[in-house]
Amino acid sequence: MERAPEEEVALLRARIRHHSWLYYHLDAPEISDYEYDLMMARLKDLEAAHPELYDAQSPTQGVGFAGLASFSPVVHEVPMISLDNVFSAEELRSYFHRVEKSLSEEEYRKLRWAFELKIDGLAISVIYRHGLLVTAATRGDGRVGEDVTANILATSAVPRQLSTSGGEAPPDLLEVRGEVYMAKDVFERLNRDQLKAGQPLFANPRNCAAGSLRQKDPKVTAKRQLSFWAYQLARASGDPGITSHMQSLKYLENLGFPVNPHIRLISSEIEILNEISRWEANRQNLNYDIDGAVLKVDDLGIREKLGHTARAPRWAVAYKLAPEERNTKLLAIEISIGKSGRATPFAVLEPVEVSGSTVSRATLHNADQVKLKGVRVGDTVVVRKAGDVIPEVLRFVPELRPADSVDWEFPKSCPLCGSALERRAGESDTYCVNFYCEGRIVQRLAHFCSRSALDIEGLGENTVALFVDLKLISDAPDIFRLQYNQLIGLEGFGEKSVTSMLASIEEAKGRSFSRLLVGLAIRHVGEEVARLIAKRFKSLPELMQALPEDLDQIDGIGEKISSSVREFFENPKSSKICSELIEMGVAINEPGEGLVAAEMEKTLAGKVIVITGTLDGFTRESAEQAVESRGGKASSSVSSRTFALVAGVAPGASKISKANELGVPIIGEDQFLRLLDSGEID
Repeated sequence: MERAPEEEVALLRARIRHHSWLYYHLDAPEISDYEYDLMMARLKDLEAAHPELYDAQSPTQGVGFAGLASFSPVVHEVPMISLDNVFSAEELRSYFHRVEKSLSEEEYRKLRWAFELKIDGLAISVIYRHGLLVTAATRGDGRVGEDVTANILATSAVPRQLSTSGGEAPPDLLEVRGEVYMAKDVFERLNRDQLKAGQPLFANPRNCAAGSLRQKDPKVTAKRQLSFWAYQLARASGDPGITSHMQSLKYLENLGFPVNPHIRLISSEIEILNEISRWEANRQNLNYDIDGAVLKVDDLGIREKLGHTARAPRWAVAYKLAPEERNTKLLAIEISIGKSGRATPFAVLEPVEVSGSTVSRATLHNADQVKLKGVRVGDTVVVRKAGDVIPEVLRFVPELRPADSVDWEFPKSCPLCGSALERRAGESDTYCVNFYCEGRIVQRLAHFCSRSALDIEGLGENTVALFVDLKLISDAPDIFRLQYNQLIGLEGFGEKSVTSMLASIEEAKGRSFSRLLVGLAIRHVGEEVARLIAKRFKSLPELMQALPEDLDQIDGIGEKISSSVREFFENPKSSKICSELIEMGVAINEPGEGLVAAEMEKTLAGKVIVITGTLDGFTRESAEQAVESRGGKASSSVSSRTFALVAGVAPGASKISKANELGVPIIGEDQFLRLLDSGEID
């Protein structure tokens, strides 16, 4: 419903004050910065169109919010004014046009801009006297901030004493502005510690950094490993002879301040837009969050001429990127069943645009994660999508929870086959006990035909799904019963393709016993475990007749694996399938030692793969051997030469962070299996 201007202005002012309090005082925002900025932009437009609604107390007339009473106030002698925001190339061009009108033609033609990444952290001011840090304060409302000196001194992020190694003599008085932030790998480590302790997870690095800086006990701040970038020289006694912004940053570097390495000078609007696009596409390669770019006139004399408004300089502007976190409605929590039988909860969401793509589903990982995050159907939730990682629900917004919502309970039975869902002691995942659950058929049979198993050309997941839908196959033996007259005439299946597929099926009968074991998708039996079993039991009939103690005696196989193998063969359907495969002469014997690895296609020749976390179908050793048997190199550290990082359950945060920083693709176990097959990331 359309509101009268005075009503909408009043509503916007109230909402902005509410969200400012949550953001600046509690470090617990309910909405994204992007949504907050849009509200502020709408309020500015309305106030400009209706000057009769002017109010000196409007949020548009100030900066930030007054500090907490628990911290002493600090008056900023040089106000910490904010920046005006733009959200599109069109708005940025309008800003450039306003600057152009304020300058002479020659001044604008020679104008150069300092391009800086807009770090998503907490702005602070630090003051030095005779080279020693004496005061650190937050922005607050731009005029009065909070004294956080003790907490800043407790960290190693900001220099306590200015350096003279750069050849610069520290001035008697120096004030520097910068951004305190938390690196992504530090944030992930803190959340892992929270998870282990059964404590609520921190929302995001920005809020965690702000909360860490406002701790009453500086020892807590010290443990949080905060970081800092200096971005502005506010004032300095004496005359350092600085005439440009870039000179001032070099001056600060020489005094020992960390300055972001991605700051550069740009002359043209086209270059600026190209640089914005580049960082919008590559923001995940950084080990810290950014929410935009800042453009500053480099020439300090031109800055003086352009001046500033009550709340923002005219010589600088912030270009805000689309948010990576968005709020949306959680419509349902459902369960998916993978080829291993793992039951994974996922969120069905009201579609929302996140990082340039529409998200309608997001992972919830497992039962523990759902409980820890406390999400319920009907909640407003915060969704994040980082790079190529599957979208994830981070948390719910308590203030927007429906009064009639109830806790979500993990179902007791499989939604597809009705069998029991079971979670074993010591494990975080829940599984459907029915190995032959209909939810697993396509993935299980596609895995049976994959290169790591029987390597049947032409029987990829899409073709397997088609054959299952047509009721041509339902189990592995059916693949070897396929006939020419069943396939010829199907869409996409001509004489050549049918003949080739049937020949590949016949050829697959001669594969090794260990590859058949891989193809059977027995839980915890990956390539290395399959080789260990095949080395002890030379054929499928021999393994089926083995006693439990025979399996337990195999070096490298523990109780968990031997129990899983026994359960598989004790299942009457598994026993029937294996008996049929034996009758058909399918891959029931193991060739001489060394032949198995030799027959592997070198799909990963020259490629470096790093593995982190726990994989369902591999031990760490077997996953690395799978890489090496295909000509690849399994490395323990991520570098610029890494082709892919395979991330299982509980991956190492430092490896994930390094991969993001270097732009190395991060893939899950299913993609890893396809990578082994094809040598490429799909």
